[in-house]
Amino acid sequence: MIQIWHNPRCSKSRASMEILESSQKEFSVKKYLDEDVSCDEIKDILNKLNISARELMRTKEDLYKELDVQNISEEEQLIEIMSCNPKLIERPIIIKGNKAVIGRPIENTIELLSS
Repeated sequence: MIQIWHNPRCSKSRASMEILESSQKEFSVKKYLDEDVSCDEIKDILNKLNISARELMRTKEDLYKELDVQNISEEEQLIEIMSCNPKLIERPIIIKGNKAVIGRPIENTIELLSS
C-alpha cells in the first residue's frame, strides 16, 4: 500500500497527489497537519528515508526559529518537536512498503512509484 503525507496548501504535495491519482494505484492520504503524528510514525519514516530527524525538518519555517530548534542536537528531542509541531515536517512524504521519499523534487515520487 502507498501512503502520502499530504498538505493540500503545498504545491509539491498537490503535484505528488496528482501523480498518485494518475498512477491508478491504490493509496491512502494522511493529512498530517490535521491528524496526530506519533514519534513512532516519525521514527518509522526516518528509517524508511534513511535520514536524520534534522533532515526531515523544514528549517526555514518561522516556528523552527521560534522554538530555537537549531540549537537542539538530540535526535529524540527533534522527533518529539516534529510530533508536537507537524508543520516542521518536510512535505510531501510518499511511503511505499519499506521505502519512502520526500516528494521534492517531484521526480522522487515518480521514481518510487516505478520501483
